[in-house]
Amino acid sequence: MTAIGDITKRKRPPQTGQPILVRLQPDQLATLDAWINRQAGDVSRPEAVRQLLATALRGVVE
Repeated sequence: MTAIGDITKRKRPPQTGQPILVRLQPDQLATLDAWINRQAGDVSRPEAVRQLLATALRGVVE
């Protein structure tokens, strides 16, 4: 039998990148949510912003 103190919890993977705060107006948020609903799979708002940013910057920043 394992003692309670011997059980280790799983740890999250280390977080990378720098967090930023972005405020969106209601109309911008509605547009973002509409874009998310058109995507395949389950896309979160933060992931949607990352994907849209990558698309917008592709070929612009070298």
